[in-house]
Order: sequence, then structure tokens, then C-alpha cells
Amino acid sequence: MLTELSQTDDAAVIRRSIAEPHLFTLVYERHAAALHRYAARRIGPDAADDVVAETFLAAFRRRNRYDLSRPAAGPWLYGIASNLIARHRRAEVRMYRAYARTGVDPLPGSVPQADVEAEVDARVDAAGHRPALAGALARLAARDRDVLLLIAWGELSYNEVAQALGIPVGTVRSRLNRARRQVQAALATTKGDHDG
Repeated sequence: MLTELSQTDDAAVIRRSIAEPHLFTLVYERHAAALHRYAARRIGPDAADDVVAETFLAAFRRRNRYDLSRPAAGPWLYGIASNLIARHRRAEVRMYRAYARTGVDPLPGSVPQADVEAEVDARVDAAGHRPALAGALARLAARDRDVLLLIAWGELSYNEVAQALGIPVGTVRSRLNRARRQVQAALATTKGDHDG
């Protein structure tokens, strides 16, 4: 039965899972790894395990209220995860502040090994800016940080972020613009410090 549903969209799987709960496993298989990577980058791998588990438990319990007009469940799941990550905001901000002070990545190995080789050159160039970036992320308002990181790390579109957070697309754009300006200002200051 799962094989038969493997080519259908998430909405069809969720609809069928109401009568056949075991089918919800397919939604988990499709989205759990990406959600875990996103959560781990924000709050660390141990807390990410809990957030992903809680996300899918909440999604399973609410599946009868899922908007079946939305074929992809990713934004819905990221929205649930974002709400759960909010419980960990203090830890997230502490982690960014520590990184800004020390320049030591608190999440070594948070990038999958397959991606490491492709990112080596970019990481060498960016290494000098990481503490400033972490500091800028710590200083962002939580709602602006959520939008920025859902786009940058969650790889969601503006429309998907709007769905995930339950806000208009225009609000996504304004929050993202504000967050980008603040991060760019922090990085410009760092560049000036390195040039001087």
C-alpha cells in the first residue's frame, strides 16, 4: 500500500491516513530528514531529535484538520516545528552568542558529510564572518529569525514560509528584508574590522 502511495502528494496520503493511520509513515519518511537538519542547525542535534518527534506526533494528531488543498505538507510541518523551536529560543540565542564570542561552531558535524566537500571553499571564505553572522542571528527578533532561517536553512519559498507561519507573503518579505539588512550590516562591520 505504501508503494502505491509513493507517487501521490502528501495531501492524498494524509487524507487516506485518517482511515488508515499507518499510512502517515510515508509523510514522516518524506520530510523527517530535512526537518531534522533544519532543527539541528537551529537548536542542536539532541533538541532537534525531540522537536522532530514532537512535530510528527502533533501532525499525526492534527491530520484530520490538514488543508487538503495543499499538496505538500512541508510548510505545515515546518510551521509546527517552528512553534516547537520557540520553546528552545533561549538555548538557540545562547548558542549563537557563544559562537559569536568564540568563533567555534557549537554544532560540529551538523552538515551532512556529502555536502562538506562541496562547501569547503565557501566555508573557508565565510569562516571569518561566522562569528559575526551568529551574533547577528542572536540579535534578530525571533519572528525575523524564523523567516530568514526557514528560507535559508529550510529552503522554503516565500509562499511556503507564509503557510508555515500563518502570515501573509508580504509580511514574509518585510521580515526577510529587515533580517537581511541587519545581517548585512553586521557582516559589513566585520569586513571593515578585517580590512582595517
